[in-house]
Amino acid sequence: MDRRHFIKVTAVTGASAALASCGNPEHQIIRFMPEESLVPGVAVWKPGLCTLCPAGCGLIVRVMEGDAEIVRGGRPGVIRMGLAKKLEGNPAHPVNRGRLCPRGQAGVQIVYHPDRLRQPLKRSGPRGSGEFRQISWGAALEELTSRLRELGSNGTPQSLRFLTGPLRGGRRELIDRFLAAYGAPPRIAVELFTDDVLRRANALSFGIAQVPSFDLARSRQVVSFSADFLGTWNSPVAQNLAYGEMRQGRPNERARFVQVEPRMSQTGANADEWLPARPGSDGVVALGLAHVILDERLRPASAGGRAGALIEGWDDGLPHYAPEIVQEHTGLPAARVVRLARQLATGALNALLGSVGQPGGLFFSEQPEPGAPGAAPDASAGVRRVRALAEEIVSSPASVQALLVYDANPIYASPAAWRVRQALEQVPFIASFGSFLDETSVLADLILPDHAPLEAWLDDLPESGTTQLAAGLAPPAVRPLHDTRATADVLLDVAHRLGGSFDGALPWQTFEEMLRARFDRLANAQGATSDADRDEFWKQAQARGGWWREGPARPSGAPVARAGAGRRFAYEPPRFDGDSTEYPFHLLPFASQTFFDGSLAHLPWMQEIPDVLSSVMWGSWVEINPRTAERLGIGQGDLVELVSRHGRVEVPALISPGVAPDVVAMPVGQGHAHFTRYASGRGASPVSMLAPMVEPETGTLAWAATRVLVRHVAAGRLVLFAGGLRERPYEHEPR
Repeated sequence: MDRRHFIKVTAVTGASAALASCGNPEHQIIRFMPEESLVPGVAVWKPGLCTLCPAGCGLIVRVMEGDAEIVRGGRPGVIRMGLAKKLEGNPAHPVNRGRLCPRGQAGVQIVYHPDRLRQPLKRSGPRGSGEFRQISWGAALEELTSRLRELGSNGTPQSLRFLTGPLRGGRRELIDRFLAAYGAPPRIAVELFTDDVLRRANALSFGIAQVPSFDLARSRQVVSFSADFLGTWNSPVAQNLAYGEMRQGRPNERARFVQVEPRMSQTGANADEWLPARPGSDGVVALGLAHVILDERLRPASAGGRAGALIEGWDDGLPHYAPEIVQEHTGLPAARVVRLARQLATGALNALLGSVGQPGGLFFSEQPEPGAPGAAPDASAGVRRVRALAEEIVSSPASVQALLVYDANPIYASPAAWRVRQALEQVPFIASFGSFLDETSVLADLILPDHAPLEAWLDDLPESGTTQLAAGLAPPAVRPLHDTRATADVLLDVAHRLGGSFDGALPWQTFEEMLRARFDRLANAQGATSDADRDEFWKQAQARGGWWREGPARPSGAPVARAGAGRRFAYEPPRFDGDSTEYPFHLLPFASQTFFDGSLAHLPWMQEIPDVLSSVMWGSWVEINPRTAERLGIGQGDLVELVSRHGRVEVPALISPGVAPDVVAMPVGQGHAHFTRYASGRGASPVSMLAPMVEPETGTLAWAATRVLVRHVAAGRLVLFAGGLRERPYEHEPR
């Protein structure tokens, strides 16, 4: 028996009150032998990576010795070990430069969450009942391997599907290699607020299918179209840092900022000017600005370059977007459009004004290995393929025999009209790698719980947020608390058990080995010529939390084929689901500052934090304009019903002047049926009632295209931290 597996049974009286076995003489508390040497009372800071949103920020983790309740070999007990106490931003990381948002700070709660899955589980009751029994890792791996081996033997490996969250770096490469070696279709990435439309637009306009970085710090004039870049969009920490420099970092120069959006976001609340354009009319506003600039010859049409050439009527000065016409489509006064365009002519409007790749403008971050696995963004992935999967299963149930799910909850993130739940219920075998029971993993037949991010090897390739070439890397900051395993290592184990084509596709024994190989390639690209060079590169990357190019930035991107060459795009009015006479309001779901897309609602710190604008806590709400509320007889906190053609929810009303009279806005995040004690059965989700409409160019979910009816139900209760909005500066603003 080695030291790791030796357990010592003692009477741990000091901790007994906290354990389930307290008072039961048949369950003695186990004191496990420490697995590492620690200095009592001395904190150690270790590098880490934040995984709670797609930004890819760097962490440092404060680790100190302490007692922890753990599971080893299926048995609960207590051990003295290094524990993560606090997370901060990594000062050296080029994306967040030592800062960290509240979501990132709450990442430590994943490790210690009381409802975290602690060991493999096998379904023991009806599917969806949440009834599971504990099994060993040996049994779990044999179950998964035998299922995959059976599909291969039957000649139907193509009936395997793999659903994941948006992935980058080594995990993406590993899963893609796994599926290719097995003969299964490519994985399906699930992301509610995907940037696929933006990537497609950038591919057409600039030849780079990538989310851009904006040099806010050196900007003199910024116009943002519905991008909550200080709250939830893209890389908020990096953008907040740059925004601070833009507004206060230059003596005697303070950049001007205008936000165009139908509902005031955190970003809009910080703008000099907020323009409440109608939903779906952002593009018309942009074209109206371009019309004024071209019409008044403030810039030549040729300055629009490739982006301008795609737009019908560009060379003629966009005659169909005169300010009066823009006013008709957007509700914005024509004079305001003209004034803003003239201000922009002294600042930036990307391609037209020549700001692409220039100080104060738009950049595309260089990727470490252009074209290499895991380096390019998931341009073609998105929720649309979840819809296609659901349709496939419903129409032909035998087409999908097994489903693997990693870091994704497609049932919560999809409109009910797509019938994702009904489809997944027909799949004969579902295996989840989730750490918590949610709406999707509760349907699983087998759960192989992943390590918490702080317990696992991590890497990342930030898509934006910096112009520096960067590759994040973090060894485990702490040892695993429970009997979990890193999903990447589980897949490598299964691949080795299956053998055959996997031997060449996945030759590494562990994910650490695979990451080492990836960083060896990166070291070679940076000039390493010997094993000693590569060893030092690897050592330094672990110590710093990654590698990034020092010195002046060389922004670039991975150019793609000249997609869209020769095409012309003409304006098409936005389409909405529901007749305006029966459903008079636009429903605008938005990413929550605390819950993001709903994946963080299980963290109690996120429930406890007041929303930055409304101060609502522990609940959901719908924002209604004061004039609308008065007309419908709705008061602050009253319970109202939102009805679309595809569903209904009941939710308290928040009277807010920051939303247009014909719009109601609701945060995404609450309304989970299954997601731990903190989020289950709390609030409502607007996603459930969305229309099954897609954006035609990319096929992604058109999540702002649903009309609803609003009804007053009864007096209600809304938990506010600060008593609500006290100032209503835009209440009498004409639209």
